[in-house]
Amino acid sequence: MQKKKFELMTIRQNRMNKKRLGYRLLLTGGIVTGMLGSMYMNHGQTVNAASSQTGTVKEVQLLSKKDSGGTENKGSLDVSDIVKATMPSVVSITTKTVQEVQDYFGMYSFGGSSTLQQEVEGSGSGIIIGQSGEELLMVTNNHVVENADTVTITFADDKSYEAQVKGTDSDSDLAVVSVKLDDISDDTKKQISVATVGDSDEIEVGEQVLAIGNALGYGQSVTTGIVSAKNRTLSKSNSTEDTDDGNVKLIQTDAAINPGNSGGPLLNMDGEVIGINSVKMASSGIEGMGYAIAISDVKDRLTGLMNETTREKVDTKEQGTLGIRGETVSNDAIQMYGIPEGVFVSEVTDGAAAENGGIQKNDIITEFDGKKIKSIRDLKNVLEYYKTGESVDITLKRFGAGEYSEVNVTVTLD
Repeated sequence: MQKKKFELMTIRQNRMNKKRLGYRLLLTGGIVTGMLGSMYMNHGQTVNAASSQTGTVKEVQLLSKKDSGGTENKGSLDVSDIVKATMPSVVSITTKTVQEVQDYFGMYSFGGSSTLQQEVEGSGSGIIIGQSGEELLMVTNNHVVENADTVTITFADDKSYEAQVKGTDSDSDLAVVSVKLDDISDDTKKQISVATVGDSDEIEVGEQVLAIGNALGYGQSVTTGIVSAKNRTLSKSNSTEDTDDGNVKLIQTDAAINPGNSGGPLLNMDGEVIGINSVKMASSGIEGMGYAIAISDVKDRLTGLMNETTREKVDTKEQGTLGIRGETVSNDAIQMYGIPEGVFVSEVTDGAAAENGGIQKNDIITEFDGKKIKSIRDLKNVLEYYKTGESVDITLKRFGAGEYSEVNVTVTLD
């Protein structure tokens, strides 16, 4: 079966238009207990049943106002009208992650350190951005679903469904998750829709905007503000600056963005999604600095994530292995010695998949089947979705002649 690539279309709507000290970056999806907000428009495209076609799959596109049959409002909608129009596209995402924590009682009782496994629940927000022939697709922030063992989507009718992570991009803090259309009830499909997307390149500083999300895990809430600045970026030190380079562009707003808002929409006064709420700057001496990923700037990245193959976790007995010992390259090693980010291979098992595929001791694994690997945990997590006998492309950094060069190998998992 030939399958067309999902594409995000460029939306052009003609409308009217460092200081680092004391700041800390709050990734707004890491709160305990909550729901993820995504949104849709009253003039958005309805959600249909899974396709039974055996031929070409229809392209999935971000929905513009023209495509949805909406009219040009020129920013004239009332806030309450926008909220009513967009809430049916809002979903809540709840994640569960098993983490190892220090067992202090065991340490004091027996004189040695020990750890316990503890299930941690988190929440965030997201946006319904399209559907394929078999799946409903939602965008959120990567940090909302990163390392999650389970992901649950709750739609506007309070019905919840298990979701799969379709693709992630940690550099742009984006992730696409999916729910099988066959799993969604007909009643739910009648109450949800695909969001209408605007053009973030067209916004003006001072323009009014709305932010929707599951702030603090208390349920969907709405805040309003203005566009404070355009083309911002955040560095690893959490300072901000204007940019015209290739980094992901952020919209700065004074609309309140709080923990739990991550992945929710930033809307213009036409009710169109112009940004994906991501982070805020916070300290005792600053207020009103929230940031959203400019939607037009990440069109190609979203297209790639929407086209990734959706995988489900494999039973432990069937999971593939590489046959290596490895460790995460530390930040100090990256910054002080210029060692690439990834997993350092400290040992390769004789005759194992890694050796047979060309992986060598001291290599650094940076990508696995097109997915970026930044830590040993990333590698362990991605392997949970691959069976013994599957062949995968792996990207390595290998040192030689005084520098690291890229090496690509294909490995058949044991």
